[in-house]
Amino acid sequence: MLLSSDVWVAALIRRAEIGGAFATVARKGDPRAGTVIVKVFDTAQRRARLYSEAFGPDGERLWMQPVESESEVELDAYLQRQIRYDPDLWIVEIEDRQGRHFITEKVAA
Repeated sequence: MLLSSDVWVAALIRRAEIGGAFATVARKGDPRAGTVIVKVFDTAQRRARLYSEAFGPDGERLWMQPVESESEVELDAYLQRQIRYDPDLWIVEIEDRQGRHFITEKVAA
């Protein structure tokens, strides 16, 4: 059984904070079933990455990078397009010196 979006986001933020990172909800979506995108900013390397939620064939939650760019401007433009497409979207932003995403599910390369 999958966790609701609000519970999953709260757990991600808690993991990031325990790991010494800063994490916040930049956009709150549907509490039960909103799609989640995680934006990670590596403060040491000054680059960013996005991780978008997807579901595998067995219904398990997994993550992919929808944009190859590490440019924050390009990533923000992608996020704005997604918000227009999906008003229930969650956006979580994490700032970490090591660029860690703190996602525990499978992350596609």
